[in-house]
Amino acid sequence: MKNRFSFTVIAYCLTLLSAGTVLAQAADPAVKKSDSGICHDKSSTSYGATKKFEAFANMDACLKSGGRAPANAAAEVVVKKSDSGICHDKSSASFEKTQKFTPFKTLDECVKSGGTLPKK
Repeated sequence: MKNRFSFTVIAYCLTLLSAGTVLAQAADPAVKKSDSGICHDKSSTSYGATKKFEAFANMDACLKSGGRAPANAAAEVVVKKSDSGICHDKSSASFEKTQKFTPFKTLDECVKSGGTLPKK
């Protein structure tokens, strides 16, 4: 009788655990930072395959945590927002010099995220 009760309790706990896992997976985060430190948003080809990750609300937060963009996303960097919050597009003299940055596709996106335009 005692063994049957223990088995029932264990089975019930496992059912709850698996249900919690399914619910957690149903609410996928906007960005996953993999164990290797790569930030994958939902447009990344590796997003679905990334199972061990730290969740982030957006790419900016993931990159600021020390993550990096996937290698195939590097070509999409048109605007760099420096750590000091200045948005540099490719016409900026500081674009190539800016090494620590958050990437954006447009200057407008960068400014809307709280960045500022460089002084002329």
